[in-house]
Amino acid sequence: MGHRPPAVHLCAAVSLLGGLTFGYELAVISGALLPLQLDFGLSCFEQELLVGSLILGALLASLVGGILIDCYGRKEVILGSNLVLLAGSLSLGLAGSLTWLVLGRLVAGFGISLASMACCIYVSELVGPRQRGVLVSLYEAGITVGILLSYATNYALAGVLWGWRHMFGWAAAPALLQSLSLLFLPSTAPEAAAAHKDLIPLRGGEPTKLGSSRPRYSFLDLFRARDNMRGRTAVGLGLVLLQQLTGQPNVLCYASTIFRSVGFRGGSSAVLASVGLGAVKVVATLTAMGLVDRAGRRALLLAGCALMALAVSGMGLVCFAMPMDLGPSCLPGPNATTPSGNPTLSLGSSPPPLPRTSQNPREPVLPTSQKTKPRPRAGAPAVAPLRSPSPTSRVRSTTHPGQALLHWMALICLMVFVSAFSFGFGPVTWLVLSEVYPTEVRGRAFAFCNSFNWATNLFISLSFLHLINAIGLSFTFLLYGLTAVLGLGFIYFFVPETKGQSLAEIDRQFQKTRFTLGFGYGQSSASIHYRRIDVSMAS
Repeated sequence: MGHRPPAVHLCAAVSLLGGLTFGYELAVISGALLPLQLDFGLSCFEQELLVGSLILGALLASLVGGILIDCYGRKEVILGSNLVLLAGSLSLGLAGSLTWLVLGRLVAGFGISLASMACCIYVSELVGPRQRGVLVSLYEAGITVGILLSYATNYALAGVLWGWRHMFGWAAAPALLQSLSLLFLPSTAPEAAAAHKDLIPLRGGEPTKLGSSRPRYSFLDLFRARDNMRGRTAVGLGLVLLQQLTGQPNVLCYASTIFRSVGFRGGSSAVLASVGLGAVKVVATLTAMGLVDRAGRRALLLAGCALMALAVSGMGLVCFAMPMDLGPSCLPGPNATTPSGNPTLSLGSSPPPLPRTSQNPREPVLPTSQKTKPRPRAGAPAVAPLRSPSPTSRVRSTTHPGQALLHWMALICLMVFVSAFSFGFGPVTWLVLSEVYPTEVRGRAFAFCNSFNWATNLFISLSFLHLINAIGLSFTFLLYGLTAVLGLGFIYFFVPETKGQSLAEIDRQFQKTRFTLGFGYGQSSASIHYRRIDVSMAS
């Protein structure tokens, strides 16, 4: 096979570390939310606001990121976004109020979104078609490793005083390592590509075509029929919307909350189950990396979406047969692990119903000690009052063997669900987006699709807890299953195969193909691969 140039390994490091930073920052809130709920007395809306603030920052970055990427270059934007992420991590680590937490998450979300767009485009332009699939998919592998590390960190720091501060602070480490790797790589801007000869061995001998003969595109061309740009935009938007509407981001951000609801009562057991979820994602993503350039992008999308539909629908059916709380607890209570690490009652159990006053049926009668107790101050640990176990709580603590089986079935369904996402929508969506657009407008097109990705993610995350309280966990998962079935039809009819093609060949393929039903149906990778024969490039 010959000796690979060191720059290939640096590209792999940039892709892996970028994904690791993204995944860690995205999922660390899952375990941090439980102690934050205690320390700051968060309501249901405040929890959703804290989770959604990162997504809002990512959405803002996607709105302006395309212009920054195309104007200032991919490498420079990645370095700048890492500085923004460091500022957000510092704000989160030192936060003393909900306002500073939301601000830190907002800044961190801006940084990871900007870096994610620039990183995928940067790596796809820097390497050739034989390495592009693996190296861009390595970014998704980094995301899953980051998610696993965040879950493991959450579990390790669950009983540590102010452990959530350390959880947020560790996100800065992979960002710093990625910045160091970038210092030894060239930029992919056209003027920089001509000056750096080491781009040629990275591309396998295919030099970058420069000159004024290449067509120029504006942002509005994304919605026009010219060179089938409208069809490319439809493919990109369809993929990013479907990967969000299937509910997978909620499984990541609310993993501990979901496991608590389906029977993993202890706070530490719910977080530990989340660690297993992260480990499964890593294995599935590594499998996708080995198949993306062999089986093809389209085959992985179809298989992954089909498995997602089956798994999340199975999860909904299991929840029908499983007795559980109507929804996750949104207020701190005695059934939580205190910041000092002393567990009281299990996190998933609900307190017995309190008597109501005759004047206001909605207001429960509270003991004198609870009436006079002030709301926990921001940054001060909330000490939960001890409550003697009632007969109701003792009955709920006993688990029937059949119910235990349902709990493990729910865990298996969720593991299959995230595995299917990790070798389907997870890596392939961003790989396809980095391939289908012309170089001149790739940054803005990628950012445009990414803005819809984050906007949908924000909507899903802000409505998840309220959706569960409104229709229940069972119907929520069944709704996600229906969306996955619709996504399967979209992929089958509209998404083409781009395996084994250079970026120029993919561009010509889209120019010659009208966006109609059956766009991807019946395509064989062999016919695409041999559409152009260049004897001079053979080695």
